Amino acid sequence: MFADHDAYIAEAPENLRPLLVQLRAQLADALPDAEEVIAYKMPGFRIGQSIIAGYAAFSKQCGLYLSPSAIQSHADDIAAAGLKSTKTGVTFSPSQPIPDALVRKLALASRRDQNL
Repeated sequence: MFADHDAYIAEAPENLRPLLVQLRAQLADALPDAEEVIAYKMPGFRIGQSIIAGYAAFSKQCGLYLSPSAIQSHADDIAAAGLKSTKTGVTFSPSQPIPDALVRKLALASRRDQNL
C-alpha cells in the first residue's frame, strides 16, 4: 500500500511519472477542495465520502478513473482525443497523452454526477 500520491508516483514506471505528475496537478486544480487519498490501491481525490477521480499507472499506460456518467457524457471528446475508455476510465500514454482541458471537463463532470 502506498502512503500518499508522491510514493505512488515514485513507484510508477519512469516514463509514466511525468504524465502522473501532470495529471495530479490538473486534478488538484480542477478540484481545489478535494482531499488527496489512496483508495482502491491508487491515488484519488475525495470530497466528503465520495471519490471524484482517481488515477493509476500500468506497465505501458496510465488511467484516469471517474464516474460512469462523466465518461459517457464526454465520450465524443475522449474519442476525438484518440483515447480509449471503459465504463469508468480513460487510458492514455506518453505517445497519446490526455489533453489538459479534457481532464478538467471530466473531473468537473464526475463531481457534478456525485452532486458535490
